[in-house]
Amino acid sequence: MSVADIANAAGAFPNQVTYYFGSKDSLLVHAAFLGLLHDARRIERIGRQAPDAATFRRNIARAVLAMPSLPSVTRALAAGISKPDLAPVVDRHLQLLFRQSERFASQLIDSRGWRTRRPLNVEARTFWSTALGAVLLARAGAHGTNADLDLAGALTIHDEPDHG
Repeated sequence: MSVADIANAAGAFPNQVTYYFGSKDSLLVHAAFLGLLHDARRIERIGRQAPDAATFRRNIARAVLAMPSLPSVTRALAAGISKPDLAPVVDRHLQLLFRQSERFASQLIDSRGWRTRRPLNVEARTFWSTALGAVLLARAGAHGTNADLDLAGALTIHDEPDHG
């Protein structure tokens, strides 16, 4: 697919695509992360329905690993590695994902009286790094299934106050 094809489908001129996004690769990174952020909003609804922290961890982990946007985001991560000019674009989107996740977790934790065993910024980064890493491994040919990964274990959100 060329920039001209993309522009034509969008009812725009090719130079408008490159003006706003810089390149076709940058546009694809933006699109991948937009899909991820939309999927993350859907995941938040699943999280709000959980009656307790254990159910929250389990349901969030299951839903995230089934997100349709993850494969395209892993391609965006790979593009950020292979094309250094895309790394800042990838980083901006990751930071937005982390902030959105922190904000959601903070609101939920505060409203439910739950706790975490580590700061929320570390919680969000660890969780998403684990999820994205799992997808990268699978796409790179690593054998295994979602059942082989304890993504829920990457979350330290719990019901009781931490006494340790």
